[in-house]
Amino acid sequence: MFCDKKTTIAAIATPPGEGGVAIIRVSGDSAVEIVDTIFSGPITTYKTHTAHLGKILDKTGCPIDEVLVLVMHAPKSYTGENTVEIHCHGGILITQKVLERTLQAGAKAASPGEFTFRAFINGKLDLAQAEAVQTVIGARNERALASAKEHLQGSLSKKITSWQKTLIDITATLEACLDFPEEGLDFETETELLSALQSVHQEIEKLLSTFDEGKKIQDGLSLCLLGAPNVGKSSLMNALLGIERAIVTNIAGTTRDVLEAPLMLSGLHCQLLDTAGIHTTEDLIEEEGIKRAKVAMEKADLILYVLDSSRHLNHEEYNLLETLPKTHTILVWNKQDLPQIHASHPLFPYQVHLSATTLQGIDSLKKTIAHVIKTGMLPSKEEVIISSLRHKEALHNASFSIRDVTTGIKNNASPEILCADMRHTLKSLGDIIGMDISEEILTAIFSKFCLGK
Repeated sequence: MFCDKKTTIAAIATPPGEGGVAIIRVSGDSAVEIVDTIFSGPITTYKTHTAHLGKILDKTGCPIDEVLVLVMHAPKSYTGENTVEIHCHGGILITQKVLERTLQAGAKAASPGEFTFRAFINGKLDLAQAEAVQTVIGARNERALASAKEHLQGSLSKKITSWQKTLIDITATLEACLDFPEEGLDFETETELLSALQSVHQEIEKLLSTFDEGKKIQDGLSLCLLGAPNVGKSSLMNALLGIERAIVTNIAGTTRDVLEAPLMLSGLHCQLLDTAGIHTTEDLIEEEGIKRAKVAMEKADLILYVLDSSRHLNHEEYNLLETLPKTHTILVWNKQDLPQIHASHPLFPYQVHLSATTLQGIDSLKKTIAHVIKTGMLPSKEEVIISSLRHKEALHNASFSIRDVTTGIKNNASPEILCADMRHTLKSLGDIIGMDISEEILTAIFSKFCLGK
């Protein structure tokens, strides 16, 4: 997948398109010498971490662009290698010309993720931190960004290495039993080992339990608009989005399928779902839409149950109220611009009164949604969380192996079996931070990175 480590690589490190500045990153043993052959100034004489104005020259010596070059000598660079960044004018054509000139001078085109891969193999980042780089880039809300930054700064890695230290000490004790089988484990030592294993196991399980919340933070939460026909779900969707996303008419059953649209609320990325009105019908198309509405309701992180406050609730609405989760449902009493008949329910803690037509109360609904999400659906900002399926599987394997070791110690299993299970535990945790990990896994991880990073 990647060039040989000794090869100098180059790529555009900024998004394609027109802009004020674009950056071409060059990294490798010959980075300084290669750029020196195409730059108007004597780069080989420049001190590390200094910036210099000059021109990139074509093969004939004519200027391609006026640029700023930033020189970083190994190991004090992102990759740990000699690195030169060329800051040229932003634009597809000029940026490509500067990159092509760099490749003509001897650099090789970098693969997606190759710069971060080199940072990993050069010890600048462990694998968990390297993965966090891409998560930071792809973060779609403030909470996801904060979590990714925590990983990048090593919060997850520190947990893993702390557990490994404890488990290595336990393994050493068990290995001693292999060398001196007649000694065995005395009661005091066995108690200490079981206590240490239990402590690590509880911490691993606690981290595992954050996966669902981590995925919600990374991928966004789903908000399902639910209700009978003509209560104003589509109007409310348009009001929340600030655009005419859903068709609104006074004809019941206008929405036949689930409509989706992204919504940003208080720094949180959400997916807003407008569903078909739930009621008894003999229309096959409507019936299918209602089935899909119920599926969306069951999968939703938060339900916005829209009710018409200008009329009495019907039997079907009362029945649906009985089934909804109280702490994950907001009752939205719509049509406050009309004479009021019904506008409360004693069993639901979150209720908002508004008019989707006049927009009265829309801000109150947004604040309530954000409050419910932040207080009851997400872990605290200080807590380390995971959102990677790879991390989840590795932690699950480690947890399973620790349970085997614990059971084995209690049942006087042979030291050989206990040591094998301990090695498997350490291997599973090591997979997270990149210890003895296979080339196939590394390729799969870094191939998801963007070009130039």
